[in-house]
Amino acid sequence: MTTGRCHLTDDNGTVASVTDHILITGLRVVSVIGVLEHERQAAQPLRVDIDIHVDLKDAGRSDDLSQTVHYGEVSMQIAEVARTTSDLLLERLAQRMADVVLQFPGVLGVELTLTKLRPPIPEDVESSAVRILRLRTT
Repeated sequence: MTTGRCHLTDDNGTVASVTDHILITGLRVVSVIGVLEHERQAAQPLRVDIDIHVDLKDAGRSDDLSQTVHYGEVSMQIAEVARTTSDLLLERLAQRMADVVLQFPGVLGVELTLTKLRPPIPEDVESSAVRILRLRTT
């Protein structure tokens, strides 16, 4: 997860700098995911870590939930995506999840790490993961 400054450039070349983040760490979800036949027979445990890039200045001044991103709502929607989709690749499910986060008003970008907790590979591996960074384009 990044904790530094996020530089965003719009279509006109204007650069905005965001240092505020909402972090959701260790969200446990289950999803039918994987390429191998035995992976597709039952939902597997996954961990999601989300770093939401957002300007929190107004919420910090007003103490008003409507001025920020409701992390409980984000968590519920991410869990719903995991439960109701059946993708082959972690990359695809991570993209679906990032798209959900970017739909929330005020979100400028999202860094999302999706971890398969028990990957079915012959070596002794605790987990495998993908990390993606997506920025709002409009």
